[in-house]
Amino acid sequence: MSTAPGPLDRWYETAGVRGGVRRMFHAEAEQGRVFFPDALVPHLAHPEVKALAPERVREISVRHLYQFLHSTTHLETRVVNGAAEPVANGNSGLHFPTALRMDAFKVYCDEGYHALYSLDLADQVAAVTGIAVPDVDYGGFVTALQDTGRRLLPEDPVLAGQLQAVVFETLITAVLNEVPQDPTVVSTVRELMRDHAKDEGRHHRFFSAFFLELWARLDGRRRVLAARALPAMIRAALDWDLEPVRVSLRLAGLDEERIGAVLADCYGGSAGVDRIQTISRSTLRLCAQVGAFDLPGVTDAFAAHGLRAPEDSDV
Repeated sequence: MSTAPGPLDRWYETAGVRGGVRRMFHAEAEQGRVFFPDALVPHLAHPEVKALAPERVREISVRHLYQFLHSTTHLETRVVNGAAEPVANGNSGLHFPTALRMDAFKVYCDEGYHALYSLDLADQVAAVTGIAVPDVDYGGFVTALQDTGRRLLPEDPVLAGQLQAVVFETLITAVLNEVPQDPTVVSTVRELMRDHAKDEGRHHRFFSAFFLELWARLDGRRRVLAARALPAMIRAALDWDLEPVRVSLRLAGLDEERIGAVLADCYGGSAGVDRIQTISRSTLRLCAQVGAFDLPGVTDAFAAHGLRAPEDSDV
């Protein structure tokens, strides 16, 4: 890593796990607010959902918050910490300096705390609102992301895990920064997302620098394989996990035919492709910075997943 000041140099003073407060949900102070921005829940705009009673729509919004929070616990512990641990313990197969290994341990501590307070808030909201957390696998898309790595880099599982963490950590900040700015959202949710975003902003910078260090240590063959795998990982990290959505709509009273129509209209075809390009802008710039798009077959691999190299206007 560079000898310039690093994003985690003041971790002992600034990390949420070191000095943060436990965010508590109090329903009486949140009347009239939503639990997740309506604009970030595509199915809320569908006519079948809008026709439901207001209390059913509110329940769908709450269950979407549950999906976000529980998915976060899976991502932080299974993807990011799964990649940070071998780097921190010196078992990645590549030599990294001690300072970088200690930063990886700092990330590991942060992510465990993020998982804890995400689960904590979901449990608080369920207890106060009486809207149960559905019994559904919120880690399905993490399994899909890991399967993508195993399929594309079958002989290089540690590298696959590191790339998955780089992708996720350079994507999530864009999502986390949207929610705290929305005054229609429950304040506790906004505060928790703001706490998370502060840590993840530092993680974004760490993993961006880590990616450059990682790339410099890869030979030409591994660079090509890694670059070709990245677009599928980006899509796997951003594609919607529809099973929790399906369960939520079923609990709201929609039958299977109407659920199928909602999912097809809101998530089928090219729905969300422009948003994926926007959210992945930082990740794509990072790929361009190391010359990934200049390697054979890489531009086509990105195009096959609806992604393109960043233009000057994207920088």
